[in-house]
Amino acid sequence: MYEIQNRDYFQEANLFLHSKDDIAEAKSHDHVILQCLDVVLGAMEFRLNEKHREIPEGKKRRGKPTVAKEKHYKHINARIREIYPNFNIGESTGIEGNPENKWNHPYRHWKFVPNDRMQNKNYQTKKQAPLFLRKLLA
Repeated sequence: MYEIQNRDYFQEANLFLHSKDDIAEAKSHDHVILQCLDVVLGAMEFRLNEKHREIPEGKKRRGKPTVAKEKHYKHINARIREIYPNFNIGESTGIEGNPENKWNHPYRHWKFVPNDRMQNKNYQTKKQAPLFLRKLLA
């Protein structure tokens, strides 16, 4: 975290940390803004990990908590789409040609990609998969 201040966009915005002691853990229940962040991140994690499709073992339908969480995600997604009509949960939001928008936009969404990632050349999206496989995945 401390090294993030060396990124161009932090330096251009004149943001810096005085020392590593400026970085600390926080309990979200003590800070309303962190509680809000937890709610949004939880909704995104729920959808990205396809938990909205989970059906409890031995049941035919999704549980009430799963349905409620999906409604919650859809509400958050609708609010984000008021800002970004073409919002894609799986991609970072753009800067619309201006790096300062990293600080100006009311909502930013980042796709975290590790530097040492390896690409699976055999991976196919659901749309690219053969028809029988798409039906199986649905």
